Amino acid sequence: MKTDMPDNNMFSRLTASGNFFLLAGPCVIEGEKMALEIAETIVETTSRLGIPYVFKGSYRKANRSRIDSFTGIGDEKALRILAKVRDEFGCPVVTDIHLPEEAAMAAEYVDILQIPAFLCRQTDLLVAAARTGKAVNIKKGQFLSPEAMQFAVQKVRDAGNEDVAVTERGVSFGYQDLIVDYRGIPEMQKFGCPVILDATHSLQQPNQPKGVTGGRPDLIETIARAGIAVGVDGLFIETHQNPSVAKSDGANMLPLAQLPVLLEHLTAIRSAINSFRKA
Repeated sequence: MKTDMPDNNMFSRLTASGNFFLLAGPCVIEGEKMALEIAETIVETTSRLGIPYVFKGSYRKANRSRIDSFTGIGDEKALRILAKVRDEFGCPVVTDIHLPEEAAMAAEYVDILQIPAFLCRQTDLLVAAARTGKAVNIKKGQFLSPEAMQFAVQKVRDAGNEDVAVTERGVSFGYQDLIVDYRGIPEMQKFGCPVILDATHSLQQPNQPKGVTGGRPDLIETIARAGIAVGVDGLFIETHQNPSVAKSDGANMLPLAQLPVLLEHLTAIRSAINSFRKA
Protein backbone atom coordinates (compact mmCIF):
# COMPACT_ATOMS: atom_id res chain seq x y z
CA MET A 1 0.00 0.00 0.00
CA LYS A 2 2.90 2.37 0.56
CA THR A 3 3.38 4.91 -2.23
CA ASP A 4 6.16 7.45 -2.65
CA MET A 5 4.74 10.96 -2.85
CA PRO A 6 6.03 13.27 -5.59
CA ASP A 7 7.91 16.31 -4.36
CA ASN A 8 5.50 18.72 -6.01
CA ASN A 9 2.38 17.72 -4.08
CA MET A 10 0.86 19.77 -1.28
CA PHE A 11 1.36 17.32 1.57
CA SER A 12 4.92 16.56 0.52
CA ARG A 13 5.72 20.27 0.83
CA LEU A 14 3.95 20.55 4.19
CA THR A 15 5.99 17.70 5.69
CA ALA A 16 9.37 18.87 4.35
CA SER A 17 10.25 21.29 7.18
CA GLY A 18 10.95 18.79 9.95
CA ASN A 19 8.31 20.47 12.09
CA PHE A 20 4.67 19.42 12.26
CA PHE A 21 2.31 21.27 9.94
CA LEU A 22 -0.92 22.93 11.03
CA LEU A 23 -4.45 23.10 9.65
CA ALA A 24 -6.24 25.70 11.75
CA GLY A 25 -9.05 28.22 11.63
CA PRO A 26 -12.71 28.58 12.53
CA CYS A 27 -15.23 25.78 12.27
CA VAL A 28 -17.20 27.74 9.67
CA ILE A 29 -16.67 31.01 7.84
CA GLU A 30 -18.94 33.49 9.64
CA GLY A 31 -17.70 36.58 7.79
CA GLU A 32 -14.67 38.16 6.15
CA LYS A 33 -13.43 40.17 9.14
CA MET A 34 -13.32 37.24 11.54
CA ALA A 35 -11.61 35.00 8.99
CA LEU A 36 -8.89 37.54 8.19
CA GLU A 37 -8.27 38.30 11.87
CA ILE A 38 -7.87 34.61 12.70
CA ALA A 39 -5.60 34.02 9.72
CA GLU A 40 -3.41 37.01 10.59
CA THR A 41 -2.86 35.82 14.16
CA ILE A 42 -2.01 32.28 13.11
CA VAL A 43 0.24 33.31 10.23
CA GLU A 44 2.25 35.56 12.55
CA THR A 45 2.75 32.73 15.04
CA THR A 46 3.45 29.92 12.58
CA SER A 47 5.90 32.07 10.63
CA ARG A 48 7.81 32.82 13.82
CA LEU A 49 7.90 29.17 14.85
CA GLY A 50 8.58 27.66 11.43
CA ILE A 51 5.29 25.73 11.26
CA PRO A 52 3.93 25.15 7.73
CA TYR A 53 0.37 26.48 7.87
CA VAL A 54 -2.94 25.88 6.09
CA PHE A 55 -5.96 28.06 6.90
CA LYS A 56 -9.05 25.97 7.62
CA GLY A 57 -12.67 27.06 7.31
CA SER A 58 -15.86 25.32 6.24
CA TYR A 59 -17.83 27.23 3.64
CA ARG A 60 -20.96 25.34 4.62
CA LYS A 61 -21.88 23.00 7.48
CA ALA A 62 -24.11 20.26 6.12
CA ASN A 63 -23.91 17.93 9.11
CA ARG A 64 -25.91 19.69 11.82
CA SER A 65 -27.76 18.21 14.77
CA ARG A 66 -30.87 20.35 14.24
CA ILE A 67 -32.55 22.00 11.27
CA ASP A 68 -32.26 25.43 12.93
CA SER A 69 -28.47 25.14 13.36
CA PHE A 70 -26.27 27.63 11.47
CA THR A 71 -25.03 26.26 8.15
CA GLY A 72 -23.22 29.20 6.53
CA ILE A 73 -23.31 32.66 4.96
CA GLY A 74 -23.69 31.39 1.40
CA ASP A 75 -21.44 29.04 -0.53
CA GLU A 76 -19.83 31.40 -3.02
CA LYS A 77 -19.48 34.21 -0.48
CA ALA A 78 -17.66 31.94 1.98
CA LEU A 79 -15.47 30.40 -0.72
CA ARG A 80 -14.43 33.86 -1.91
CA ILE A 81 -13.39 34.69 1.65
CA LEU A 82 -11.23 31.56 1.75
CA ALA A 83 -9.60 32.62 -1.50
CA LYS A 84 -9.01 36.11 -0.07
CA VAL A 85 -7.25 34.61 2.96
CA ARG A 86 -4.93 32.72 0.61
CA ASP A 87 -4.26 35.80 -1.50
CA GLU A 88 -3.62 38.15 1.43
CA PHE A 89 -1.48 35.85 3.57
CA GLY A 90 0.07 33.51 1.02
CA CYS A 91 -1.03 30.36 2.85
CA PRO A 92 -2.92 27.39 1.38
CA VAL A 93 -6.56 26.95 2.41
CA VAL A 94 -8.68 23.87 3.11
CA THR A 95 -12.43 23.35 3.25
CA ASP A 96 -14.70 20.31 3.49
CA ILE A 97 -17.15 19.06 0.88
CA HIS A 98 -20.19 16.85 1.35
CA LEU A 99 -21.42 15.88 -2.12
CA PRO A 100 -19.55 14.90 -5.31
CA GLU A 101 -20.95 17.90 -7.18
CA GLU A 102 -19.36 20.27 -4.65
CA ALA A 103 -15.82 19.13 -5.45
CA ALA A 104 -15.22 21.06 -8.67
CA MET A 105 -16.86 24.21 -7.29
CA ALA A 106 -14.80 24.27 -4.08
CA ALA A 107 -11.60 23.34 -5.94
CA GLU A 108 -11.73 26.66 -7.77
CA TYR A 109 -11.10 28.48 -4.49
CA VAL A 110 -9.08 26.18 -2.20
CA ASP A 111 -5.92 24.05 -2.20
CA ILE A 112 -7.07 21.06 -0.13
CA LEU A 113 -10.46 19.35 -0.16
CA GLN A 114 -11.42 17.70 3.11
CA ILE A 115 -13.72 14.69 3.43
CA PRO A 116 -15.76 14.71 6.67
CA ALA A 117 -15.45 11.71 8.97
CA PHE A 118 -19.05 10.58 8.53
CA LEU A 119 -18.51 10.51 4.74
CA CYS A 120 -15.07 8.92 4.57
CA ARG A 121 -16.35 5.75 2.86
CA GLN A 122 -18.42 7.54 0.20
CA THR A 123 -16.72 6.38 -2.99
CA ASP A 124 -18.30 8.94 -5.31
CA LEU A 125 -17.25 11.78 -3.00
CA LEU A 126 -13.66 10.54 -2.66
CA VAL A 127 -13.30 10.04 -6.40
CA ALA A 128 -14.79 13.45 -7.22
CA ALA A 129 -12.37 15.14 -4.81
CA ALA A 130 -9.43 13.19 -6.18
CA ARG A 131 -10.22 14.04 -9.79
CA THR A 132 -10.05 17.78 -9.15
CA GLY A 133 -6.28 17.38 -8.78
CA LYS A 134 -6.37 19.12 -5.41
CA ALA A 135 -4.87 17.58 -2.29
CA VAL A 136 -7.38 15.47 -0.34
CA ASN A 137 -7.55 15.17 3.45
CA ILE A 138 -9.75 12.29 4.62
CA LYS A 139 -10.99 12.38 8.18
CA LYS A 140 -11.20 8.95 9.78
CA GLY A 141 -14.72 7.92 10.66
CA GLN A 142 -15.48 7.62 14.36
CA PHE A 143 -16.68 4.11 13.53
CA LEU A 144 -13.59 2.87 11.65
CA SER A 145 -10.41 1.17 12.71
CA PRO A 146 -7.15 2.82 11.67
CA GLU A 147 -6.40 -0.14 9.39
CA ALA A 148 -9.70 0.31 7.52
CA MET A 149 -8.67 3.79 6.39
CA GLN A 150 -6.27 2.28 3.87
CA PHE A 151 -9.24 1.62 1.59
CA ALA A 152 -10.35 5.24 1.60
CA VAL A 153 -6.79 6.32 0.78
CA GLN A 154 -6.59 3.77 -2.00
CA LYS A 155 -9.80 5.06 -3.59
CA VAL A 156 -8.18 8.49 -3.96
CA ARG A 157 -5.02 6.96 -5.39
CA ASP A 158 -6.94 4.72 -7.77
CA ALA A 159 -8.67 7.86 -9.06
CA GLY A 160 -5.24 9.17 -10.05
CA ASN A 161 -4.34 11.39 -7.09
CA GLU A 162 -1.38 10.67 -4.81
CA ASP A 163 -1.73 13.90 -2.82
CA VAL A 164 -3.67 12.49 0.12
CA ALA A 165 -3.58 12.58 3.93
CA VAL A 166 -5.69 11.07 6.69
CA THR A 167 -6.85 12.70 9.92
CA GLU A 168 -7.44 10.94 13.23
CA ARG A 169 -10.38 12.59 15.02
CA GLY A 170 -11.22 10.08 17.71
CA VAL A 171 -13.30 6.94 17.90
CA SER A 172 -16.75 6.60 19.46
CA PHE A 173 -16.63 5.56 23.11
CA GLY A 174 -20.21 4.92 24.07
CA TYR A 175 -22.91 7.30 22.84
CA GLN A 176 -21.61 10.60 24.16
CA ASP A 177 -17.83 10.53 24.09
CA LEU A 178 -14.76 9.96 21.92
CA ILE A 179 -11.26 8.69 22.67
CA VAL A 180 -8.01 8.80 20.71
CA ASP A 181 -6.16 5.52 20.19
CA TYR A 182 -2.65 6.79 19.52
CA ARG A 183 -1.60 3.37 18.22
CA GLY A 184 -3.52 4.27 15.08
CA ILE A 185 -1.13 7.08 14.12
CA PRO A 186 1.89 4.89 13.24
CA GLU A 187 -0.51 2.31 11.83
CA MET A 188 -1.96 4.80 9.34
CA GLN A 189 1.49 6.20 8.53
CA LYS A 190 2.19 2.78 7.00
CA PHE A 191 -0.11 3.83 4.15
CA GLY A 192 2.66 6.15 2.94
CA CYS A 193 0.74 9.37 3.51
CA PRO A 194 0.82 12.02 6.26
CA VAL A 195 -1.31 11.51 9.35
CA ILE A 196 -2.93 14.52 11.00
CA LEU A 197 -4.41 14.62 14.51
CA ASP A 198 -7.57 16.65 15.03
CA ALA A 199 -7.06 17.95 18.55
CA THR A 200 -10.48 19.63 18.77
CA HIS A 201 -13.06 17.24 17.31
CA SER A 202 -11.36 14.37 19.16
CA LEU A 203 -12.74 16.03 22.29
CA GLN A 204 -16.32 16.32 21.10
CA GLN A 205 -19.15 15.03 23.27
CA PRO A 206 -21.87 14.15 20.77
CA ASN A 207 -25.52 13.22 21.19
CA GLN A 208 -26.30 15.75 23.90
CA PRO A 209 -29.96 16.09 25.01
CA LYS A 210 -30.31 19.64 23.59
CA GLY A 211 -29.06 18.63 20.15
CA VAL A 212 -25.88 20.72 20.45
CA THR A 213 -22.57 18.86 20.58
CA GLY A 214 -20.45 19.42 23.68
CA GLY A 215 -16.70 19.27 24.11
CA ARG A 216 -13.61 19.53 26.33
CA PRO A 217 -11.46 22.33 24.91
CA ASP A 218 -9.53 22.41 28.19
CA LEU A 219 -7.89 19.17 27.04
CA ILE A 220 -6.81 20.34 23.57
CA GLU A 221 -3.21 20.81 24.66
CA THR A 222 -3.16 17.38 26.30
CA ILE A 223 -4.36 15.67 23.12
CA ALA A 224 -2.02 17.70 20.90
CA ARG A 225 1.05 17.13 23.11
CA ALA A 226 0.50 13.38 23.04
CA GLY A 227 0.08 13.43 19.27
CA ILE A 228 3.34 15.30 18.73
CA ALA A 229 5.13 12.89 21.10
CA VAL A 230 3.82 9.91 19.11
CA GLY A 231 5.09 11.46 15.87
CA VAL A 232 2.01 12.78 14.09
CA ASP A 233 2.82 14.68 10.88
CA GLY A 234 0.29 17.47 11.29
CA LEU A 235 -2.28 18.94 13.65
CA PHE A 236 -5.81 20.16 13.01
CA ILE A 237 -7.11 22.77 15.45
CA GLU A 238 -10.30 24.80 15.24
CA THR A 239 -10.05 28.22 16.86
CA HIS A 240 -12.17 31.34 17.24
CA GLN A 241 -11.79 34.79 18.78
CA ASN A 242 -14.64 34.01 21.19
CA PRO A 243 -15.86 30.40 21.04
CA SER A 244 -18.78 31.17 23.35
CA VAL A 245 -20.47 33.14 20.56
CA ALA A 246 -19.28 31.02 17.63
CA LYS A 247 -22.04 29.90 15.28
CA SER A 248 -20.82 26.31 15.06
CA ASP A 249 -18.86 23.97 17.37
CA GLY A 250 -18.16 26.66 19.95
CA ALA A 251 -17.92 23.99 22.65
CA ASN A 252 -14.87 22.44 20.96
CA MET A 253 -12.82 25.37 19.71
CA LEU A 254 -9.69 26.79 21.24
CA PRO A 255 -9.80 30.53 22.07
CA LEU A 256 -7.54 32.22 19.53
CA ALA A 257 -5.58 34.04 22.22
CA GLN A 258 -4.42 30.68 23.62
CA LEU A 259 -3.09 29.33 20.32
CA PRO A 260 0.35 31.04 20.19
CA VAL A 261 1.49 29.63 23.54
CA LEU A 262 0.13 26.20 22.66
CA LEU A 263 2.09 26.17 19.40
CA GLU A 264 5.24 27.24 21.24
CA HIS A 265 4.87 24.28 23.59
CA LEU A 266 4.20 21.85 20.75
CA THR A 267 7.16 23.10 18.73
CA ALA A 268 9.42 22.52 21.73
CA ILE A 269 8.12 18.95 22.04
CA ARG A 270 8.63 18.32 18.32
CA SER A 271 12.19 19.64 18.57
CA ALA A 272 12.89 17.20 21.39
CA ILE A 273 11.41 14.31 19.40
CA ASN A 274 13.54 15.25 16.40
CA SER A 275 16.65 15.20 18.58
CA PHE A 276 15.85 11.61 19.59
CA ARG A 277 15.60 10.61 15.93
CA LYS A 278 19.04 12.10 15.20
CA ALA A 279 20.70 10.44 18.19
